[in-house]
Amino acid sequence: MKTKRLALLLVAAILMLTSCGGDSGASSAPVLTVMGRKSDMEKSYMTSIFDLYEKSTGNRLDVISYEDASFETEAAKEFSAGHIPDVFIHFHNADLNRFNVSEHFYDLKDESWVSDLTDSAEAYCVDREGRLLGLPFWENSVSGCYYNKTLLDSLGLKPATTQAEFDVLCQVLADVGYTPICWPASGCTWMFQFGLDPIFADDPTLLDRLNKNEITYSEIPAVTDMAQWIEDAANKGWFGDSYLEQGWSDIGPVLSSGGAVMTFIWDTWFYTDFAAGGQYSIDDFALMPVFMNTVDGGTYEGGNLNMMMVNKDSEQLDLALEFLSFCATPDNYNTAFDGISTVSCFQGQTTNIQSQMVTNAEASIAERERVSTAASKIVGYSADDVSAAFDSLLRGKTDAAGCVRMMDDFRIAEAKEQGVEGF
Repeated sequence: MKTKRLALLLVAAILMLTSCGGDSGASSAPVLTVMGRKSDMEKSYMTSIFDLYEKSTGNRLDVISYEDASFETEAAKEFSAGHIPDVFIHFHNADLNRFNVSEHFYDLKDESWVSDLTDSAEAYCVDREGRLLGLPFWENSVSGCYYNKTLLDSLGLKPATTQAEFDVLCQVLADVGYTPICWPASGCTWMFQFGLDPIFADDPTLLDRLNKNEITYSEIPAVTDMAQWIEDAANKGWFGDSYLEQGWSDIGPVLSSGGAVMTFIWDTWFYTDFAAGGQYSIDDFALMPVFMNTVDGGTYEGGNLNMMMVNKDSEQLDLALEFLSFCATPDNYNTAFDGISTVSCFQGQTTNIQSQMVTNAEASIAERERVSTAASKIVGYSADDVSAAFDSLLRGKTDAAGCVRMMDDFRIAEAKEQGVEGF
């Protein structure tokens, strides 16, 4: 009898929990898995959009993050084991090739929010086959040659508009005792893609031939021209005496102290890493194109963006797509990016802060900006490999032609490792 009464009490308790909701609502809330790099997932605009999504929908996000140094390796292991997240956050660069894009990720080109993307943000996320790989939800930037306008003005000098003018500017600065360009050769690898971008962004046919292994860097004169210009600039003292030992942490102090006049970098860096308290502040800098002897009028590179990519075989595909739509809703992305210094990724973006350096150069940028091309669209491209080839050049171990051959050897080996057709 006692057993029967206990059973009836248990049933009643269950019915009461069911009728009152209990914890069943929380436990049954849909859970989306989101995987990314730890430091990326901790950005204020990312935590903001995650929190807003959970509060607005009642759904939950399981954010899986790995330390930056091990992210690519650990994420690739998870993919190999079949543990593929619903949403994967990654840059469109060479490391993305570890994750078999065509097999795993949904083509987003028909999503309703695509029309709200800026042209450059959308172009960054499109692969060589024309698929839209992800939603570009990230801080955007403009890369170019950022220069100390206060120092130039004091010397009666003007920014350059052609390669010849830039070369003269660098030589004049060197002649009067200034280091023209902060070139952080120790561990910094992005500078080379700025020079390569216009070669291939301006000639899609050439890019296609390179990616089909029908032509090599060595057969493209502009690539060797870039290598020769970099070698000559170093030999003329345009990078200073200690550039081979200078790295990421040195750029800010060198610029703020006037130790160098210019550097090839992006605007958001000034708001995240520029060293305060030196002789010069952000207000002393302005923007002109990068000149590396590959295009006469110089070039700017559009932002390299983290993309929210969707696992096309996810059991929660519709929910994952709805999450991206939530992130791409103007009220939501404007909440997340409120006060963030970034060029807009969305046409409806209004709460972000636009760098004065960028807005002052708008006309020049509109004429000369290219979408990031080398890092995202050249098969087998690795910034580390390119940097290694140039390290040999700058240390006198090879010449410009040999440097370019090394770039080819690294690129072709990587393409073969990836199993790319034609290599």
